[in-house]
Amino acid sequence: MEGILLIGLIFLGIVGVLLFFYFIPVGLWVTAIFSGVRVTLGELIGMRFRKVPPSVIVNSLITATKAGLQLTTRELETHYLAGGNVPNVIRALISADKANIELSFNQSTAIDLAGRDVFEAVQISVNPKVITTPKVAAVAADGIQLVAIARVTVRANISQLVGGAGEDTILARVGEGIVTSIGSAGTHKEVLENPDKISKVVLSRGLDAGTAFEILSIDIADVDVGTNIGAKLQTDQASADLKVAEAKAEERRAMAVALEQEMIAKAQDARAKVIEAEAEVPRAMAEAFRSGNLGIMDYYKMENIKADTDMRDSIAKPGSGSGSSK
Repeated sequence: MEGILLIGLIFLGIVGVLLFFYFIPVGLWVTAIFSGVRVTLGELIGMRFRKVPPSVIVNSLITATKAGLQLTTRELETHYLAGGNVPNVIRALISADKANIELSFNQSTAIDLAGRDVFEAVQISVNPKVITTPKVAAVAADGIQLVAIARVTVRANISQLVGGAGEDTILARVGEGIVTSIGSAGTHKEVLENPDKISKVVLSRGLDAGTAFEILSIDIADVDVGTNIGAKLQTDQASADLKVAEAKAEERRAMAVALEQEMIAKAQDARAKVIEAEAEVPRAMAEAFRSGNLGIMDYYKMENIKADTDMRDSIAKPGSGSGSSK
């Protein structure tokens, strides 16, 4: 029984020692003291209760102190609890200080919390970055398409990293400038002869305004001749005009056919009325005989006149025997 109790006490003692060294990182506190960083055991214990890893804060503070930066544990804890990357901020501050770039702790933490890599921004500020644009197609005044690729050298603008536009905006603005510059050229040969003219025009437009970068130079890496857009547009226009003309001709033909059908219908209607009127003639003659208004001699005279008229018509028709003999 005493052995079991002894083992239990030893176990509790080990657990107690582990908890003591967990909540009170004596080794870290000693390291900080020898590094010239003033931090108390109470502050280290408080970090544990606030769920802040003391090693991150103390090691970052040691690094900053060795680099000559004056920071406190409270400032680093506040940034950590806000979701910031404390070691990255310390590296950025040290790099900016060594490169004589003006960067305050508050400014660096704001950049970090804005979602930008503040250390990378400082590196780009020291070593400018080259951004290659995608292929930009534009058409000169003579209708020839040109495809250009540009390389934009940029440097991070520390003061605009919070709220400033990123690389996509730079690329979009440079592409727009290239299109405008090529479009204003009289011929595509002017662009091919002086590609640096595009760079000068685009660079003079201040495309980096409101962005997180400062454009140092714009270099045209390549210019290729594309398709003849002007000729293609003229061909398409001619094809469209031909289709319009064909449609109008078909419309006129349809109207002519409709008019012809209408005239035929009118002629048939008139012929029907004539036939109807001719059908009334015998009836009228019979009525005249019955009423005594038409005599036999009158009928013979009328028949003779009709026969004489038919004979004259047959003689006057071309191709008849009498006409041919004449």
